[in-house]
Amino acid sequence: MVEAKAERRVPYLLDFYPLQGEEHTRIHPFFQHLQEGRLTTTRCTACGEVLWQPRVVCPHCNADEMEWVDLPQVGEIFAFTSVQAGAPKGMEEDLPFVVGIVTLKGTDMQILARIEGDEESLEIGQPVRVTVERLADGRVWFRFRTVEA
Repeated sequence: MVEAKAERRVPYLLDFYPLQGEEHTRIHPFFQHLQEGRLTTTRCTACGEVLWQPRVVCPHCNADEMEWVDLPQVGEIFAFTSVQAGAPKGMEEDLPFVVGIVTLKGTDMQILARIEGDEESLEIGQPVRVTVERLADGRVWFRFRTVEA
């Protein structure tokens, strides 16, 4: 697990780590699962489609009955880039940082997320693992970290 970072103060509409409790969002189980170290998403019980990002209504069949499913914790880098300038508000101190697309192992699902490391040390196809970032205020988010093959 990643250690808590100093609390970031940004306007609510620009907050990349949204309000996560049951009183604020219908996808609150996603954040509860992250607290447990699990990356999850929703599957439509009507058509069986596994959805990323988690949804409350299926974009394929419009059903609103979802179940939570675990996603693989490992994958490989499909593409990446380094953000050198122009970071979103509240992330200026993180520059430079890497964002990329990760293909989750055993699936065709691809997730856009931050990847720990510098651009020079990363390669397409490199294995990565989900890590949970804990913010000082108790909220969580995820990113990927490289692992040995």
